[in-house]
Amino acid sequence: MLRLTELKLPLDHDEADLRAAIVKRLGISAKDLTGYTIFRRGVDARKSHTIVFIYTVDLQVADEKALLAAFAGERCLKPAPDTTYHFVARAPKEGLPARPVIVGMGPSGLFAGLILAQSGFRPLILERGKAVRERTKDTFDLWRKGKLDPESNVQFGEGGAGTFSDGKLHTQIKDPKHYGRKVLTEFVTAGAPPEILYVSKPHIGTYRLVGIVEKMRAAIQTLGGEIRFQSRVDDIVIENGRVCGVVLAGGEHIVTNHLILAIGHSARDTFEMLHRRGVFMEAKPFSIGFRIEHPQSLIDQSRHGNNANNPLLGAADYKLVHHASNGRSVYSFCMCPGGTVVAATSETGRVVTNGMSQYSRKERNANSGIVVGISPEDYPDGPLAGIEFQRRWESLAFELGGGNYQAPAQLVGDFLAGRTSSSLGSVKPSYTPGVHLTNLSTALPDYAITAIREALPVFASQIKGFDLPDAVLTGVETRTSSPVRIKRDQANLQSINTQGLYPSGEGAGYAGGILSSAVDGIKVAEAVAINMLAAATIGGHQA
Repeated sequence: MLRLTELKLPLDHDEADLRAAIVKRLGISAKDLTGYTIFRRGVDARKSHTIVFIYTVDLQVADEKALLAAFAGERCLKPAPDTTYHFVARAPKEGLPARPVIVGMGPSGLFAGLILAQSGFRPLILERGKAVRERTKDTFDLWRKGKLDPESNVQFGEGGAGTFSDGKLHTQIKDPKHYGRKVLTEFVTAGAPPEILYVSKPHIGTYRLVGIVEKMRAAIQTLGGEIRFQSRVDDIVIENGRVCGVVLAGGEHIVTNHLILAIGHSARDTFEMLHRRGVFMEAKPFSIGFRIEHPQSLIDQSRHGNNANNPLLGAADYKLVHHASNGRSVYSFCMCPGGTVVAATSETGRVVTNGMSQYSRKERNANSGIVVGISPEDYPDGPLAGIEFQRRWESLAFELGGGNYQAPAQLVGDFLAGRTSSSLGSVKPSYTPGVHLTNLSTALPDYAITAIREALPVFASQIKGFDLPDAVLTGVETRTSSPVRIKRDQANLQSINTQGLYPSGEGAGYAGGILSSAVDGIKVAEAVAINMLAAATIGGHQA
């Protein structure tokens, strides 16, 4: 198997054109190309009038050795790497006396559970929220009725926060072992569109994720895993620096020596409990800002030009960065083409925004976070200070929005001019339960407001109309990533001061998004499997 890269074709090509382009690029006859699969298909839209697809293909040819010799010294043709997932350890057929416990069933906990189940370790997954369909109903109660369930919402429940998002499945992490391919393959097995295996920016969308998560849950259970919903962990039992078990909210004690913490970035009460128990953690950087909404047609026209509305391209996205004169970085975050701004709080009396898209990306507006990077220097009072920093601005947003879970909002033109908005323009905000027009100049720290005001006109030089006066800013975006990092040993992935505790995923500070969290869950599951097998062997159980 060989891999050919940087193969460019126009938007209107077909499969025959692709095959012909491969043959021409390789300089071989058509019969010598015995087969191929698309590994990656990207889009080069740097010139909107000549947008092209860029392919990476894995192919079989009649004489690989001769072809590699002909392309010696060129980067476009190499042997294709092995992307097959290989399990690092298997539980003995007779089983083990103990089982690993996973706290949280977001992407990290879900994939940690799946890998351990596929390896025969029968994991127990404890999720404080509800199963994904019940959770969806509770989430809609907040969006439609302003009724919040603190244990079942956008942040808590089966599937994690990524369930109510654009379902993005791309990441910039280094992945030499191709764990990301394992993640995508499992999603496809569970019903995701096969195209996520090769498009450059794969996504699934909220409604499809619901069914996929359910099928993955069923797979874990079929393999001997157990999943318990509405099972919040209120305490961890630690003796002599080692995990011995957990205590649930109802008082039940569960014994385990291998505990994966995949709790997500909003499990603030769990962070506080871990801190009381002496588990080492530290404050880490994250970002705060607003959601911005434009007509999707404006973004399509700016990015795709005459190719706007081409179904092959879909709704256009963007990625923007500005380094402000006050030293702050401002950037677009979690851009959702053809999506909606959603209520994402998990605590009463606070307002948090996020973005979400369906697979079709057909809603009228584009939205993204416009956020400002902050660091522990901005909240220097200990490892949990970032949580209190978030709460401060979320509580203020609740007040500015009217105290009923409506979100404070302002037109971009008014925001740039420093005046209160009194009426909407051409852009209808998508946030429910609704928005309350106000002045957002006090909704974030002064340095953040100053940096965003400077950045928006700069972004307009890259996306024409980005500073559209009628575009809408909705506050506040505070849950961009975890405000803490539960430090772990790089070699065995256990807490640096609590043996048997494996911090994992975004909440632990080691991922940011669905794919990277899932990959981290796989890594941690492998570490648990190896350590459990080693412990069982030492204890006299033969693998």
